[in-house]
Amino acid sequence: MAFIKKKERPRERFSLLHLDLEEYYFEQHIAYILKSNTGRRKIRGSLKVCSKSMIFEPEPLEEPIIKIPLRDCTQIEGAEEKENRNPFVENNVGRFSVKCKQVYLIKEHGIVTPYRIVRGEMDYMFQLDTVVKAADIVQTLLQLHRASCLEKLGDQTAMITAILQSRLARSSFDKNRFQNVSEVPHMECRAEVVAPLVTNPGLVCITDQNLYFQPLNEYPEPVIQIKLHDIRRIYKRRHGLQPLGLEVFCTEDDLCSDIYLKFYKSKERDEIYYYIATFLENHITEHTAESYMLLWQRGHISNYQYLLHLNNLADRSCNDLSQYPVFPWIIADYTSPELDLNNLETFRDVSKAVGALNKERLERLLARYREMPDPKFMFGSHYSSPGYVLFYLMRVAPEYMLCVHNGKYDNADRMFNSIAETWKNCLVGATDFKELIPEFFGNDCSFLRNNMKLEFGKRQGGKMVDDVELPPWASDADDFLQKNRDALESQYVSEHLHEWIDLIFGYKQRGSEAVAAHNVFHPLTYEGGVDLDSIQDTNEKVAMLTQILEFGQTPKQLFTTPHPQRITPKFQSMSRTTSYSTSVTEPGSPSEESFEDLTEESRKLAWSNISKLKMGCQHKIHKEAVTSITVSSNGSSIFTTSLDSTLKMFSKESNALQRSMSFSNMPLSSCLMLPGDTTVVCSSWDNHIYFYSVAYGRRQDILMGHDDAVSKICWRDNRLYTASWDSTVKIWTCNPSAPSGTKRSNFELLVELELEAGVNAISLNPAGTMLVSGTKEGTVNIWDIDASKTLYQIECQSDIINDIAFSPDSRHVLTAGNDGFLKLIDVQTGMLVSSLPSGEEQRCFVWDGNTILSGSKSGDLLVWDLIAGKITDRIKGHSGAVTCMWMNEQGSTLITGGEDKQIIFWNPIY
Repeated sequence: MAFIKKKERPRERFSLLHLDLEEYYFEQHIAYILKSNTGRRKIRGSLKVCSKSMIFEPEPLEEPIIKIPLRDCTQIEGAEEKENRNPFVENNVGRFSVKCKQVYLIKEHGIVTPYRIVRGEMDYMFQLDTVVKAADIVQTLLQLHRASCLEKLGDQTAMITAILQSRLARSSFDKNRFQNVSEVPHMECRAEVVAPLVTNPGLVCITDQNLYFQPLNEYPEPVIQIKLHDIRRIYKRRHGLQPLGLEVFCTEDDLCSDIYLKFYKSKERDEIYYYIATFLENHITEHTAESYMLLWQRGHISNYQYLLHLNNLADRSCNDLSQYPVFPWIIADYTSPELDLNNLETFRDVSKAVGALNKERLERLLARYREMPDPKFMFGSHYSSPGYVLFYLMRVAPEYMLCVHNGKYDNADRMFNSIAETWKNCLVGATDFKELIPEFFGNDCSFLRNNMKLEFGKRQGGKMVDDVELPPWASDADDFLQKNRDALESQYVSEHLHEWIDLIFGYKQRGSEAVAAHNVFHPLTYEGGVDLDSIQDTNEKVAMLTQILEFGQTPKQLFTTPHPQRITPKFQSMSRTTSYSTSVTEPGSPSEESFEDLTEESRKLAWSNISKLKMGCQHKIHKEAVTSITVSSNGSSIFTTSLDSTLKMFSKESNALQRSMSFSNMPLSSCLMLPGDTTVVCSSWDNHIYFYSVAYGRRQDILMGHDDAVSKICWRDNRLYTASWDSTVKIWTCNPSAPSGTKRSNFELLVELELEAGVNAISLNPAGTMLVSGTKEGTVNIWDIDASKTLYQIECQSDIINDIAFSPDSRHVLTAGNDGFLKLIDVQTGMLVSSLPSGEEQRCFVWDGNTILSGSKSGDLLVWDLIAGKITDRIKGHSGAVTCMWMNEQGSTLITGGEDKQIIFWNPIY
């Protein structure tokens, strides 16, 4: 199982789970125990001094572990005191006695069973096998005994904490434990290692090579070492509702971490976190929910992997049972002989919380909710709690269950006996709303089998609790897990999983959306639901924290807007057009399909080698910065516009400038070639759009389009789209085949889209059904063209948006801005899913949906891996900012223009 790792010493039967919850193990001593009613027989073993008990682990395996709660002790004294401190009595050296009213016998005959409680007056004598003074141990035990006998739990906790901190303050890290004599220590501080239900205090030391933890009690080993080079992921954690945790993983996908540390000061936690993060060259620790969403949406990670990553980012950890990773019930059919994953009735409705799946039960809960005083909640228990986790894992983690239930197993009829019964109870139970855990979708089925032959008791009817009863469609436990995995990765779940994410990690987790979705839990389960620091009374604070940890906690909210749907193969096949097309190609002859496949292969080849671009010829053809580039369909003629107010025509064949045209004395902002290569359209800062006839070499037409500078133009299906600094985007119907002239009847205004700021960039999606605009204030608007309405308005960047474009599949929009960021937006939800910093202004870009080539203010071309969220290559280019770029559909030709007044032809290298 996830958190059950065999790290303990082979012959040691003792476990921190034998301690009470929130108890510390301080020190151990080799000793002999002698019970008053057993004659003179002495048993050798290890005496553990803990904050609320003393535990003796005998060496003979047939002997039980003896746990003596300090609160049940009636006398603790040194033997020399008992014998009037007679220095000549040799047998009394290093001895002390304990009288108690109750003891727990654990692991009798070496078997995990419920603890046997022995009550009555008992007298134990301990003789130490070392030179340690018994008086020192007695003094420690008496001090801890006083703490255990305090009436209020908060007072107990405060006193024990003071004792612990005093011990830690007197300790220092043993630098002889360093693996290398050349290691340079960076910092040392106090912390605790966190494991399920237990913590172990000690000292953290981080050097330039390793992260060390030295337990105060040297358990389970004197020092834990992790090489910094081995670390792959680190996460800051919320532990006990406070920002004190740090979890370190040395693997990419393992569910269980290598170490989970809880610090006493968040400043120390943060310093170690940033030291490790800085050390990691690839900085792979900085994955965000948005970057994982993008990986998942595009099919780079599975549904299972994505849920694991979301759980990690939402502070869920296998080392914290109150925040254990949560997974959804997927299958709703546990009675059929065969499982049909093509039948929608097979699946649970993941758009609803478990508590909302049964309409009748929900109505009863809502009636109570409406009558409830504030703060209101619909569900009195949570979908994830320590009790629920151990309910599922009782067969592989029996000692954890015994720890939670004070040495006992739960009632046999309340145990995890049957998949079908458990699901049914989640549907009809008045207080049962639990979800699943990752183990239901893993490869280890041992949690479904009673391999340890544990005696959990008999159910009503006399049947012993044994293996979990599986549904008829599962041939065995392995088959059950395999079918669960298949269901999780199925088409239906892939299309709807985002709805469950909205409930657990997203915008339906809190507020009015949670109320509307019938997804409201007790206020104390939510992050920020209570400020522990504001509670002055120690007893109240401890009681509040205990209640929260036992009840379970809602994951940290990762998304505040609707989560995008996954791009499944079914959807991918519906959008084959790309963002490079200027027209939609209808399915045609085999030759057309072959050409399309060839173009796709050419594009993939070009983009996979985009970082190998080599600068070809360069030509200084303008007097000011180049603003736009367009190319004839055969690639022979290149047209450019500039701030110098001219349109230039450059011949690639003759490698020379052929024409130069000026329509006014104002800069030209953009240009495009109309289908047929007969007309070039230019936009100008003088508010006009100009049509230039290539054949006649003169201005063919003019359109007075706006009340301020026209910043960008697009063309699609005989429609002209114009954007302006007058805060509008206009759509015109045009007839490019009409006779030349200046008749206004050639242009008819169809739609005028109004915005709140000057529009600096626009782009159409490949199908021509959506338009996206970017303003001078950094706002993005996504428009439905047919309905002429805004789908989403997103405050995207903090400064001017210089360029904007849809992805080839129309699923995403990318923007580049003056603020130095590239921003990625999900079209389906309007969510900002990725923010990529560059450190300098980005002026323009081309992209294939995964890889980006952007032009920067420095003149370099930057190659970005969108999935990794980083710049992978920097290619030297212009001597001033790169202001525009053009790439053909195959990706085989790239031309850039810059502030250095040049255009550069780039050669791909395959």
